[in-house]
Amino acid sequence: MTYSLIYEPKGRAREYAALACNVYRGCGHGCIYCYAPSSTQRSRSDFLQATTRPNQFLPTLAKQAAKRQELGRGGQVLLCFTCDPYQPLDVEKQVTREAIRILHQTGHTVCTLTKGGKRALRDMDLFGPGDAFATTLTWLDKKCSREWEPDAADPYDRIATIIDYHEAGITTWVSLEPVLDPDVALSIIRQTRKFVDLYKIGKLNYHPLAKEIDWRKFGIAAIDLLKQLGKSYYIKKDLAKHLPADYFRMTGHNPVASPTQHLASPNQPILF
Repeated sequence: MTYSLIYEPKGRAREYAALACNVYRGCGHGCIYCYAPSSTQRSRSDFLQATTRPNQFLPTLAKQAAKRQELGRGGQVLLCFTCDPYQPLDVEKQVTREAIRILHQTGHTVCTLTKGGKRALRDMDLFGPGDAFATTLTWLDKKCSREWEPDAADPYDRIATIIDYHEAGITTWVSLEPVLDPDVALSIIRQTRKFVDLYKIGKLNYHPLAKEIDWRKFGIAAIDLLKQLGKSYYIKKDLAKHLPADYFRMTGHNPVASPTQHLASPNQPILF
């Protein structure tokens, strides 16, 4: 049986992208909060031993991508949800680069979501109109980042990479999910506002720390700040349910409920 390598995410992932592809099996970043081992039904130790995908992954991707485009089911493909496209393994294997080439050749655009920092600069020459570069930011303190995301790039490495993509004219966005410290998340917005086009904001799940955070207070503060700065943003369901029911109406926003929309006009939230 041949499984579709380009798939339509469901649940929380669907709120981030309409199409996705995972170019590796597992991830070596070792993030403490990672949901992927359980979602892929693997032990954490096995998941951390990342490998390339079997069964002629790239040739199969080329065939399936071409078929999707032929059927009118193409679009932007996010790399990746259950792995990182620029984890350490990719430095050697460079599967992500070949996957981007294939997707472009078959009429798709791409968005890479990574904590790999400058490892992603290698492929910047492939990005063009319709593509996007995204990174997850949780901390600004390198020590805290190392405790929670042991083998991911440090925060300022990631930020420097976003700046490079922004200066190259590529659409950029930041995933503020999981939020591990509300004050830090707000500081991230302030420090990155000049070179980030869109913020996608969620919360922490499946961790005891999540019960200690006032999500209502954080959500309101984040939206107020983004509105003040004139930035586009996207609020995930898990966070939105903690906010006042009429908060968006009171602040004059008109939510856009479209999981395929990646950018809204300034001050325009995207809600799910």
